Amino acid sequence: MINTVRNTVMAIINKDNNGYITPDEFNLFAKQAQLEIFEQYFYDYTNWVNKRNSRLANDGYSDIQKQISETIDSFSDQATLTYNSGAGAFPAPADSYFVNVLLYGNKEIEYVAQTKIMNLISSNLTTPNVSYPAYYTKEQFFYVYPTTIQTNVSALYVRYPVDPKWTYTVVSGSPIFNQSAGDYQDFELPQSAQNDLVFKILSYAGVNIRENDVVQFAMAGENTEQTKQS
Repeated sequence: MINTVRNTVMAIINKDNNGYITPDEFNLFAKQAQLEIFEQYFYDYTNWVNKRNSRLANDGYSDIQKQISETIDSFSDQATLTYNSGAGAFPAPADSYFVNVLLYGNKEIEYVAQTKIMNLISSNLTTPNVSYPAYYTKEQFFYVYPTTIQTNVSALYVRYPVDPKWTYTVVSGSPIFNQSAGDYQDFELPQSAQNDLVFKILSYAGVNIRENDVVQFAMAGENTEQTKQS
């Protein structure tokens, strides 16, 4: 998909000789566009949940909530966490957007707000143990109790998408798409996001080459796509 998106972007930019963006600039814009759309899925999902609860959403082919949920699920991952003795905690996976569940072996570790963890620990009745562990999170670290738990902890989480990269070889002074390059990376978003990617990248490119017409075209396209999804 990334080559199709780039060809579309370049065709629109070059239509009236508006300017040119380099492969590195395109990759930078592509990364930001993908991240924006990825994060928007979570807001859209919440919006559609609210619509369903208000009986304003339909099932069947128009079940957008289900489609968004399936897209988000495609970024689900699991990782074993490595204890950081200096911090006395487990760092979150480097690519995590948010963590759904923390596990000790096969046991789910109960999340407790940091402001309440000391009350939990100080009570003989509720103090965490290896059968009923607990944790709080702070600055991308997970503090697990009892503190004797330093291994066999894993996280079920939603990861960020991998940065896209349009790779190329130079032929007669021009960059030509090379999908076989070792660092090639397509977009991780579904095909349905292609138009959104084009318009968002065009918006960044228009600002970069200082072409207001390109920016306005991109904004109009984004508004059209948002109307279709609302």
